[in-house]
Amino acid sequence: MATDFKFIPLIDVSPLLEKWDHPNIAQDEGVAQVVKQLDQACRDAGFFYVKGHGIPVSLMKDIKNIAREYFHQPYEEKIEIKLSAETGYRGYQRIGENITKGKPDIHEAIDCYREVKRGMYGGLGDVMQGSNIWPSNPPNFKQLMEEYIDRCTDLSRKIMRGIALALGGSADEMEGEIGGDPFWVFRIIGYPAASISNGHDKAHDDVGWAIDISQPG
Repeated sequence: MATDFKFIPLIDVSPLLEKWDHPNIAQDEGVAQVVKQLDQACRDAGFFYVKGHGIPVSLMKDIKNIAREYFHQPYEEKIEIKLSAETGYRGYQRIGENITKGKPDIHEAIDCYREVKRGMYGGLGDVMQGSNIWPSNPPNFKQLMEEYIDRCTDLSRKIMRGIALALGGSADEMEGEIGGDPFWVFRIIGYPAASISNGHDKAHDDVGWAIDISQPG
């Protein structure tokens, strides 16, 4: 991956989403153009913006507004869903609690993961067993977040079909046990205003097949 790219590409993925489950997806001209752009973006920048993704703008606005509403609450209310080993490392982290490269991050967050049942991932999954915990306030927080997670998971799966084609495989190369039922991580992050001038988090790498980032706006 290049490190001197000048911009992050913007890709219209709607042709891929329209034909994602078509038996002749690899022969579709519109899909082929999307696959070509995905291939180029992953090689040149490693990141890309998407449009035509099908997630309603109204939902994205609701997600950002309700996240702000949660983070603006008193600390005593936010800590009701405190992250701990007992919660499967799901829940709220206060500012400075998350550590990156040995230094505290200037943000607060709610960590969510795919719900893990006993034995789902063998012994490796024991530490992550459990369900996500959601705040009682704002009242519809859980409903909105779960809808957004479902939509992002579905979108990621379909984009990965395009990336599989870009790698020279079949569209369903990463389905089944490999990627069709993925483990996912979802972080809702709040940055205090003072952190804007001091820097947010340290540069770092994340793991996984795909990472979706929705920026505040």
